[in-house]
Amino acid sequence: MIPDNPQAKIQAGRLAILLHEGIRSAIGKTGLSLLRYSRANIVAVVDRDCAGRSLPELTGIERDVPIFASVEEALAVNPNILIIGIAPPGGALPEAWWGDLDRAVHGGLSIVNGLHTRLIPLVERRHGASLEALLRGNQWIWDVRQEPPNLPIASAQARSLDCRRVLTVGTDMAIGKMSTSLELDRAAQGRGIRSKFLATGQGGLMLGEDGIPLDSVRVDFAAGAVEQMVMRFAQGHDLLIVEGQGSVLHPGSTATLPLLRGSQPTHLILAHAAGRTHIKKHPHVPIPPLRDAIALYELVASAAGAMEPSKVVGIALNTYGLGDAEARDAIAQTRDETGLPCTDAVRFGADILLDAVMDS
Repeated sequence: MIPDNPQAKIQAGRLAILLHEGIRSAIGKTGLSLLRYSRANIVAVVDRDCAGRSLPELTGIERDVPIFASVEEALAVNPNILIIGIAPPGGALPEAWWGDLDRAVHGGLSIVNGLHTRLIPLVERRHGASLEALLRGNQWIWDVRQEPPNLPIASAQARSLDCRRVLTVGTDMAIGKMSTSLELDRAAQGRGIRSKFLATGQGGLMLGEDGIPLDSVRVDFAAGAVEQMVMRFAQGHDLLIVEGQGSVLHPGSTATLPLLRGSQPTHLILAHAAGRTHIKKHPHVPIPPLRDAIALYELVASAAGAMEPSKVVGIALNTYGLGDAEARDAIAQTRDETGLPCTDAVRFGADILLDAVMDS
C-alpha cells in the first residue's frame, strides 16, 4: 500500500498539512517548510489554535491557504493526501492527533508521516485490520523515516571528489539549516551553477528532493549513508549542498559528526538564531560566542587530519521575529563579531553566502 514513488504522488496531489500547535512554534518546521518551498498544490492547513486566521499574516509565507480546526473540516476542500507537518522532540505522535488521523483514513486520504513513530503498524493495531483491508484502491501511507538498504561503512571517499561540498551546521537545532541550504541551491541555480541540494531529513524528502532520512539510520552506518548519497550525486554537479542536522552543541544531537565524515565538506555555513544565548529548552547549556563555535566546527571538521579540512565561510542568521531594521542590525553585528559574510537567507536571499562559497 506504499506507492513506488510517493514523492511524485505528493507533487501531483491535493495536500492538507496537519500542524496542530505548529504554526506558531518550532515543532511545525516540517509543515512550514513545505508551505514555503513545496511546488505541490497545498489546499488546507489543520491547526486548531489558528483556525480561520490568515497564514501569510501568521507566518510571513505568501501562500493563501485556509486554516481549519480539524481534518473533518478540511475535507470540504477535497484534499487527497494528509501530511503530518510537526517534528516534536523525539518524533513521537501526539495521542490527541489520532482523531484527525482516523478521520483521514476513513475519509480516503493517503498519509505522509515524517515522525519517528511508524504509522502503518499503529493504524493496523488501532483498527484491528490489515492495511490492505483498511485502505481504498488509491490510498496509501508513507512512513518517511526508514533506513535505506545496503548501507556501507564510511571510508572518506568524498574527499576525492572535485566538486565543492557545502554543509550547513548550527549552534542549535531547528534554526534554519534546511531553509538556508534550499536558498543557497536556489541562488546557485539562478546563476547557472550545476548545484544539487541533498536532503537529510523528512522535510526535504517530502519536498521531493533526493536524499536520505539520516536520523532513521543506525549509528554505525550513518556516515556511510551520507557518503553513499554524496558519491551518488557528485557526478554532473559542481556544487553539492548537504542539508545539516542537529548541532554539536546540543546534548541530544548525534547527526552532525556523520554528516561531516560522510560528506567531507569543503565549506561550512554556520546557522545561528539572532540573540539566542542558550540551547532552546536547555537553559543550562550555553551557546558560546560565535567565534568559538566557528573554531569548534573547524576543529571537528579537520579531526586531526582524519577529515577534509573545512572552513566556516559564512553565517546564516535566523532573524525570525525581528523587524527588518532590527534584522539588518543583528546581521551587521554578527558580521562585525565574526568577520564573515552574514545574512538571513530566507529573508534577504543567499547570494552573499554563495559568493563566500564560490570565491574560496
